Amino acid sequence: MKNKFNFLLLVCFVLCSSFILVKWQHKPTLYIIGDSTVKNGKGKGDGGLWGWGYFVDTYFDLTKINIENDALGGTSSRTFQTQGLWDKVLEKVQPGDYVMMQFGHNDSGPLDDTARARGTIKGIGEESKEIYNPITKKQEIVHTYGWYMRKFINDAKAKGATALICSPIPRNDWKDGLVIRNDESYGKWAEETADATGAFFIDLNKMVADTYEEGGQEKAKQYFTEKDHTHTTREGAIVNASAVISGIKANNACTLNSFLR
Repeated sequence: MKNKFNFLLLVCFVLCSSFILVKWQHKPTLYIIGDSTVKNGKGKGDGGLWGWGYFVDTYFDLTKINIENDALGGTSSRTFQTQGLWDKVLEKVQPGDYVMMQFGHNDSGPLDDTARARGTIKGIGEESKEIYNPITKKQEIVHTYGWYMRKFINDAKAKGATALICSPIPRNDWKDGLVIRNDESYGKWAEETADATGAFFIDLNKMVADTYEEGGQEKAKQYFTEKDHTHTTREGAIVNASAVISGIKANNACTLNSFLR
């Protein structure tokens, strides 16, 4: 009788331990944040516009990792934080997760215009400026692009997540047969921020620009809508997503590679 009781006790222990292990085993998530070139509208091709974040999951083994695209069109590195969007993402981040970011397209706007008030101070320094924000109708301290990007990274790392920065994809702007790049502005500042914080860097601007130039200016037109030189079509977003994956693979030390198909 005693042996039977001990056996039942052992079975219960094994079952409970297995339940606890399954319950608490964390399936990592890759959180993607950025502007409309990462996710346009609801992320399903609204108006023929697509962001590259929609196509990233096709490269991953989704039985091992979740992909969540939390980018929002119209945001800058500043407004993604001041509007509370980052806080909503951060509260979900757990140890072992990944946060990938791409900002810069909207950071060059005015700091305090009545339409958006989304700009950041150029560079990666500690400069700041107090402004009256006509959108929120409050005083606000505005920082540099690098300051906001560092906050994303440091917040993510504090939660035990791995951070990856992408330089902003190029616009459909050309000069003398070559794509105009941002390697002296937001692309450069993104890389410098990655170096300073230990985040992984994906030079998306260079990789995509190289692809455009290889195909030529005429072919590159199919990657953008006729409405502007920034937002991509489905074909353009797929090209950009492919470059993102190539950038991940190029970072051999990044464990995100282990979840690729």
